Amino acid sequence: MIKEKMRYGVIMKEIKAEDIILYEDEDLLVCHKPAGFPVQSRRMGTMDLESLLRNYLAGKGEQAYVAVIHRLDQPVQGILVFAKNKESAAKLNQQIQQGKMEKRYLAYVQGKPEKKEAHLVNEMEKDARTNTSRVVENKTPISKRAELVYRVLQETEEGSLVEIHLLTGRHHQIRVQMAHAGMPLFGDTKYNKEATKQQEWQQISLCAYKVSFFHPKTKKKMEFQVKPVGNFPIV
Repeated sequence: MIKEKMRYGVIMKEIKAEDIILYEDEDLLVCHKPAGFPVQSRRMGTMDLESLLRNYLAGKGEQAYVAVIHRLDQPVQGILVFAKNKESAAKLNQQIQQGKMEKRYLAYVQGKPEKKEAHLVNEMEKDARTNTSRVVENKTPISKRAELVYRVLQETEEGSLVEIHLLTGRHHQIRVQMAHAGMPLFGDTKYNKEATKQQEWQQISLCAYKVSFFHPKTKKKMEFQVKPVGNFPIV
């Protein structure tokens, strides 16, 4: 059961691990992270997904080892994979490095892009001071190459539902690249100027809805898919 309460003007969720686990065996955990729930948090007294899963395993009498394989921004919902031992963590991280773990996202963006499918390639810089990133025209000593492919699935009067295949994993990459291309995400108060004007909290329209990889022990291909909730009028 997921209970909701207000804190600092934002809806905070009291989450049980059993409600968000999509798959579990002796080597890994696959979860559906709710929007607004951090994967890891430095704030004292703030529950995060990593700690929630450690507590869940300890409560079952298992070794409370949880390795974060990949991350999602706190406002973003979607599928995450965690390893339950060091061997599995090493093999899953290797798949990340080799591009064998595929991640696809659904995003509801403003406008109707002229190109219904495109490959975006940009140089991006991260500003740790403001916790933001930006596209730069030319490569710099601190910039990194960012790549994604998007495809328009449906359109409304206000915007478009797009599927995004993430080819690199940069800080705020989808949000920054799509905004730079003239397709900011609904509810994104960092990179969408229209959303920034609104005072109330909004849920960002971004979900890591499909993930595929190979099981670290059996080598079997694993694929998981979820349906986004919240600020997605057409799914």
